[in-house]
Amino acid sequence: MKPGFIYILTNKNNTTLYVGVTANLEQRVKQHKSKMNRKSFTARYNLDKLVYFESFQMIGDAIAREKQLKAGSRAKKIALIEGLNPNWDDLS
Repeated sequence: MKPGFIYILTNKNNTTLYVGVTANLEQRVKQHKSKMNRKSFTARYNLDKLVYFESFQMIGDAIAREKQLKAGSRAKKIALIEGLNPNWDDLS
């Protein structure tokens, strides 16, 4: 099975968060940064700063984690980000 990643993107002011899942993190972040789909949520809100990610050996585990994070509160997402990346630097 393929490996997978979950990731959190934000904008330059860190006001909006987006949780996603992918098999290829580098490629997916490039797609978000290039705003391939101008009508997408990430393009409309300029979410192009990678501030958090986790890697998994199997994509199914990444999908399950994505669902868990999306169901969680904003405060929990912020705690994850600040635990790994306290300055909210772009990790891409």
